[in-house]
Amino acid sequence: MNILMLIRHSQLPFYEYGYLVTFAKRGDRLMYVPEDMPMGATLPEILSTCPVRPTLIIGPEWGSFPLPEGLTEVDIPTLLLQQDTYAYTHRRIRWSALFDYVVLFHAGFEEQFRAAGHSRVLTMPWAILAERHQGAEQERIYDIGWVGRAGPVAGAEFYQDRQRILDLLRKHFRTNAYWERQRVMTEQEKIDIYCQSKVVVNVCRDDHPFEANERMFETLAAGALLIVRHRNELSDLGFEEGVHFLSYRDESEIVALVQEYLSDETARRRIADAGREKVLREHTYDVRVAKIERLLKEDAGRLWAPARSWPKHRVRLTYLDSYAAFGHLILARRQWTKIARKSLGGAVAGAALIAGSWSRPWRRAFHF
Repeated sequence: MNILMLIRHSQLPFYEYGYLVTFAKRGDRLMYVPEDMPMGATLPEILSTCPVRPTLIIGPEWGSFPLPEGLTEVDIPTLLLQQDTYAYTHRRIRWSALFDYVVLFHAGFEEQFRAAGHSRVLTMPWAILAERHQGAEQERIYDIGWVGRAGPVAGAEFYQDRQRILDLLRKHFRTNAYWERQRVMTEQEKIDIYCQSKVVVNVCRDDHPFEANERMFETLAAGALLIVRHRNELSDLGFEEGVHFLSYRDESEIVALVQEYLSDETARRRIADAGREKVLREHTYDVRVAKIERLLKEDAGRLWAPARSWPKHRVRLTYLDSYAAFGHLILARRQWTKIARKSLGGAVAGAALIAGSWSRPWRRAFHF
């Protein structure tokens, strides 16, 4: 496939994004928005710079480059990656209407999207790059391993439970020196920590404590025993508590739970191995990309975006909503001017969205 990513290459996230690695590995051609393309460029303007015509256009969630006008008019299938589906879901449902396909990274939201008119919604959670988990078993030198935000970092107010639990675990068990931030580790170095760990206690953000995040899948693939908060989203994705992972109901249980399974290697390895086998079989980016490609082939170019049949002022209001949410206020005001000429109700709604974009809770919601 020839794939256009609606983002500049320089704006890719700080981590290696599994979809991009896998598309490239399969021989697909990846194209990006040119570095000198101005913010607010339309999709036809971006397409005019592509060396070949794309067969798929992908909109990443990150919001660094604003969604270009023209998504509902182009005769190329479009796909949106909804990474943080749980945050401001009602707005994500609106933005997704501009795209033919929507990939949800979290379980439990598909029916809401379908009820809003999305017929091509795929729940495909985080996954792993299988090639990163090949090779001989490493010596598990850590009782507890940790990779991720901790200590005085951006958005630390969302990680108070995490910091408290990590401080507790450090007092009782041998851990890697996660608090030493001398340099940014590579993804392979982070995976190696999991491969050298017997147990990983994954503590999510305080405001979304039950999500199945990327590090959980990496932990399972590395063969470490994963312990998470009870009612974790993993259970909605086909993983079984006590079979593939363990959970705690209260923080006071964690130390005793870790001690129990550190002293029972047979039980620990049985659960860890079952989790690893399931992830490597069902939750790799090779599996995810193959599913997308099969669906595109079956649909044979049919275009499904609900907004393709909407009146123009409603489409513009959807763009305005996205621009306001991600702080592209000049573009939001530009859309508002066009909306106001056609729809008084749309103008009022647009003005409210622009005003709300300054709210602190929304801006903070996108700290990872």
